[in-house]
Amino acid sequence: MWLYRLLVSIWAGVVLLRRGRAKMSPPKQAGPHVWVHGASNGELASFKPLLSKLSQARPDLCWLVTANTPTGRDLVAGWGMPNVEARLAPVDLSWITSRVIRYWSVVAHVSLEAEIWPHRVLRCPGPVMLLGARMSDGTARGWGRVPGLARRIVGSLTYVSAQDPGSAERLASLGMQPQAQGPVVDLKAFFKPSGRVPDALLEQSFNRTQTWLAASTHEGDEEIVLAAHKDLLTQAPRSRLILAPRHPRRAPEVADMAKKRGLTVARRSLGEAPASAQVYLADTLGDMPLWYALSGRVFIGGTLSDRGGHTPYELAAYGCALVHGPDVANFRAAFVRLGAAGAAMQINDAPGLKSALLALSTDEAQQRAGALAQKALRPTTDLDGLCGEVLARLP
Repeated sequence: MWLYRLLVSIWAGVVLLRRGRAKMSPPKQAGPHVWVHGASNGELASFKPLLSKLSQARPDLCWLVTANTPTGRDLVAGWGMPNVEARLAPVDLSWITSRVIRYWSVVAHVSLEAEIWPHRVLRCPGPVMLLGARMSDGTARGWGRVPGLARRIVGSLTYVSAQDPGSAERLASLGMQPQAQGPVVDLKAFFKPSGRVPDALLEQSFNRTQTWLAASTHEGDEEIVLAAHKDLLTQAPRSRLILAPRHPRRAPEVADMAKKRGLTVARRSLGEAPASAQVYLADTLGDMPLWYALSGRVFIGGTLSDRGGHTPYELAAYGCALVHGPDVANFRAAFVRLGAAGAAMQINDAPGLKSALLALSTDEAQQRAGALAQKALRPTTDLDGLCGEVLARLP
């Protein structure tokens, strides 16, 4: 534990200097709080349906939701849920964690996916739950180098619902108690479309059948995406590409890539008209539901650039036809289900991506693929059942 404390102390110095403070602002509401933590937008958005049910079932409790990023914090704040407050996550130092628990009257802790923070686990006075738990081979090997600490931390978890069987097995090998193991369920499977309707200008500018989305792309993805689109236009000249980089700050770089290929570009952040461009650069945050609703076909970013890929659940919920590369390590179980059902097309390069887009160029093909993806990713455990498991453990 001393090595962990040393490393976190060094890291904390940098973080605290950046944030300019060592503590969160105090709670607006007095009373017992459940502390929920997720890394950022994806993890927290997947928890929203469950949080809504939990907060309604236990109106006597308040909910502190922390995120590692300002965008995650702002996402939760924008939900406008009663008794829910959003903050940036504190550094996991013993004295800081103890102060948060004391000031916020924390009675239980719920962490999401891979967010296992030792001091939060050990110092919480009530149950500690890990939902949608994700434990990769690499992370498990890292914990395995400190087996005593791993047993102490993982063995202290009150309830664990892993998002895939492999994660459940690896957590068990690290010391998870048998009585703590819950059902395997990925929280992202509970995602529901927001119902947000694209504005009139966007609806007029994009025909869904002819539009495809490259979602959450990274360096290495865009080169292949743009090459495929350039070739696609020779056979389907009315095709439109919405390109949404994972990090919008890379927009100038991506725009230059497209222009060098002779493609016309419009950028969302600059307010440029989308109708006149072959590539519409979606370089703003919080607008992904717009792009899902406008696109009949979607390439899932991070699957061609050694990033492990991003979630297919939200795309499937919108009925999109799915295309991805070979690197799907972050959501392997979901992609296995998609592959077994013939509900997604895997490609390896620009010619393969172009061929997949042509094969999915009709409204019928897109609807059929979207329906298969929705069926393949249907949750195996219902939301009410998981909510009941959590409620049974809350004080």
